Amino acid sequence: MDLRKLKTLIDLVSDSNVSELEITEAEGKVRIVKGGGAVVQGYAQPVYAAPPAGAPAPAPSVAPAPAVAAPVAEAASAGHAVKSPMVGTFYRSSAPGAKPFVEVGATIKQGETICIIEAMKILNEIEADKSGTVTQILCENGQAVEYGQPLFIIE
Repeated sequence: MDLRKLKTLIDLVSDSNVSELEITEAEGKVRIVKGGGAVVQGYAQPVYAAPPAGAPAPAPSVAPAPAVAAPVAEAASAGHAVKSPMVGTFYRSSAPGAKPFVEVGATIKQGETICIIEAMKILNEIEADKSGTVTQILCENGQAVEYGQPLFIIE
């Protein structure tokens, strides 16, 4: 099941009067329980629970930013950063040993596939959200990426 679909389902359960939702698809089962109900045994797939309605947000931590964040922030200010829309594994090409989708210096068009992010065994093609020239590739092939992490800089 697509991560975006899971997030949408969790948001729908959180915002509605429904206390529990179970969906079965070819990939397996997902059960979302509002209010952190008991986990049901015997599922082959993970069980996801939506946060309780009205739960206070965790207090932001005041830990110092890691030293790696500074170069990324500087690079992002030099152009447009294409950010990861999900958590997963970053791949520059469609298959091991294949030619990368883009290289530094390549001119790309909006909507053109620039990389793949694998999430839950699903390969998601990531498209450029702006036309321009790729000036930096900020991730290594096979690297784990977080939601919102800059992947490319386009000018």
